[in-house]
Amino acid sequence: MRSGEVAAAAGVNPQTLRYYERRGLLAEPDRTLGGHRVYRPEAVTVLRVIKAAQRLGFTLEELAELLALGTHRHGHAEAGFAARAEVKLAEVEARIADLSVIRDSLRAALAAGCADLITCARTPGCPLPLAELGPPGPEGYPW
Repeated sequence: MRSGEVAAAAGVNPQTLRYYERRGLLAEPDRTLGGHRVYRPEAVTVLRVIKAAQRLGFTLEELAELLALGTHRHGHAEAGFAARAEVKLAEVEARIADLSVIRDSLRAALAAGCADLITCARTPGCPLPLAELGPPGPEGYPW
């Protein structure tokens, strides 16, 4: 398959193919006598897996390691996808907890009628977690 065909089938642009090749995520394709890249059909699957894993929160570095483990098949169980997915799940759950605190703080600020951040910060019982930002700066602001 040519670059454009692979890109279209995987839902990416052709520059993404070359970028993933440089990063080692996608095997370098064969070339025609004229120098055109010719990809194997598996490249579409690899690209779709990469994009799906990115949506799950995996970085390109993490994906490179996971793809290498799958290719070499001699990785240890603790280094495989299941172990990495458990770590990623813990990270996602921690982010969700952080976002829940942010959501609750913003709801409290709206309910308290905070119309101005500085005024609210100076009000006793301000619902925003400004005290957690550290000691006041030179102008008296908590940042």
